[in-house]
Amino acid sequence: MMESMAENPKIGLGNPPKIPPGFSPPSRPPAQSPRFPLHLDEPDVSPAAKTVCEVLIRASPKDVEAALAATGVAPSPELVQEVLRLSYNYPSSAIKFFRWAGQLAQQSAYSWNLMIDLLGKNELFDQMWNAIRTMRKEKVLSLPTFVSVFGSYCSAGRFKDAMMSFEVMDRYEVEKDVVAVNSLLSAICTEENQTSKAWEFFEKNKEKIPVDGDSFAILLEGWEKEGNVEEAKVTFGEMVKRVGWNPQNVSAYDAFLITLVRGGQSGEAIEFLLEMKKNGCLPGLKFLSNALDSLIKQNDADHAIILWDIVVGSGLVPNLIMYNAIIGLLSENGKIDDSFRLLDAMVFHGAFPNSLTYNLIFSCLIKTKKVREASQIFREMVKNECPPTPSNCAAAISMFFDGYDPETAIDIWNFMVENHIKPMDASANALLIGLCNLDRLTEVRSFADDMLDRRIGIYESTMKILKNGFYQQRGSVREKYDSLLRRWRSS
Repeated sequence: MMESMAENPKIGLGNPPKIPPGFSPPSRPPAQSPRFPLHLDEPDVSPAAKTVCEVLIRASPKDVEAALAATGVAPSPELVQEVLRLSYNYPSSAIKFFRWAGQLAQQSAYSWNLMIDLLGKNELFDQMWNAIRTMRKEKVLSLPTFVSVFGSYCSAGRFKDAMMSFEVMDRYEVEKDVVAVNSLLSAICTEENQTSKAWEFFEKNKEKIPVDGDSFAILLEGWEKEGNVEEAKVTFGEMVKRVGWNPQNVSAYDAFLITLVRGGQSGEAIEFLLEMKKNGCLPGLKFLSNALDSLIKQNDADHAIILWDIVVGSGLVPNLIMYNAIIGLLSENGKIDDSFRLLDAMVFHGAFPNSLTYNLIFSCLIKTKKVREASQIFREMVKNECPPTPSNCAAAISMFFDGYDPETAIDIWNFMVENHIKPMDASANALLIGLCNLDRLTEVRSFADDMLDRRIGIYESTMKILKNGFYQQRGSVREKYDSLLRRWRSS
C-alpha cells in the first residue's frame, strides 16, 4: 500500500482544532493569479528574502542554483522559511532553492514541513512523498506533516487519498492518535458538503482510536454548515454515548442546537437545551447570537424568549447587540411586557440601553396605542439622552392626539425643535392636523408660522384639512387661514 501511496498523495492544512506546535503554513489563497502571496504583496520582507525571491521568479529552474550562489546570501533556517512561504507560485524553483540551501546547512523540521505543504498545494504528490521519506530518514517527520497532507488531499477533492495517508502514518513512525483523527476530520469538513465522508471515516475508526469532544464538534459543525438536522441528531446521540456530558464541549453544543433552530426545530432545540442544563452543560453566546439571528428571520418571538430565559438564566451574559436583537423581535410581535422585563434586566449585565433599545420599545408602544406607557418611555428617553427617531416622533405625535394626550404630542414636537431632530416635516404636519382636529386653531396658526419661519414643509393635504377646520368657524378665524395660505404659497 505504501508504494502505491507514493504515486498518489497530496497535502494541505485543513483547520484542525488541536495542532501540535511547529507548523503554520500559509492559508489557502483565493482563486486568482497569482494563487499564493508573493514577496511583492507582503510587508516587512527581509532584504535577503527579497533577493532570493527575485532569483526564484526571474531565473529559469536550471539556472537557479548558480544564480543563488551568486547572491552571496547565507541560507539560514529563518531565511529558508521566509522564502518558502513566499514561493508557493514557483514550485520548481522552490525545490531547487531548498536543495541548494540543504547543501549548505541542515534544514529545520519547520522548513521541511513548509516544503511538504508547498509541494502538496501545487499537487506535486510524487515529490511530496519523496520528501516525506527523506524526512523519516532524518527523523524530522511528525504529525504536522500529515496534517498538511490531509488538507492538501481534501482541497483537491481526493478524500480517499487523505484517508489512506492517515492509514500509513504508523509506517512512518507517527502515531495515529485522536489529534490525527481530528485533523483529518477537520480537513474533510472544511470542504463543501463533505461531512458524510468525515462521518464515514469516523465510523471506521471510532473503535480503534478513542475520540473526544473535539471530534464531535468538528462533525456537528460540518452538519451545521450543511443544515443536516437528522445527521446532527445521530451525531449528537453518539457524542453523549461516547464522551458523555462535558461542560467544555461548548462548540459541539453550539453547533448542534443552532442546526436545530435553523432547521425550524426550535421546540426540539429547547428540549435538548433543558437536557443539557440538567447535566450541567450549556451552549455559549455564539449559539445565542446565531439563534437570535435565525429566530428573527423566522419571526419566532415565542421560542426566542424561552431560549433566552434558559440560557441567560443559567449564567451567560449577553451584550447590548443581543439585547437589542431580542427586544426588537419581541416588540415587533407585541410582547411589550417581555420587552420591558429585558429592558430592566440589561443594566445588571452591564448592557446599558441605547437609543436603538428605547426606539424599538417606543415604536411598539406607538403601534399598540399604549398611550400612558409611551408617554413614560418618552420621558425616560429624554432623561437618558436617547432621542426618538424622526419617524417615531411623527407616529407618536399622531398616536398621542388620537389617544387624547395632546400635551405629550406637543412636548415631542418641542423636543424635536430644541434638539434639531430632522427631518421634521412629517412630525410638523402630524402636529398641525392633531391640533386642528381639536379646534385649537390659534395654536395651529402659531406653530404653522414658526414652521414656515424654519422652512419646514407643510403638505398641501395638510392645508386642505386646516382649511376645513378654519372655515367651520366664522369671521376673523377664516381670515387667519387665508393669511396662512398666502404665506404658505409664497414660501
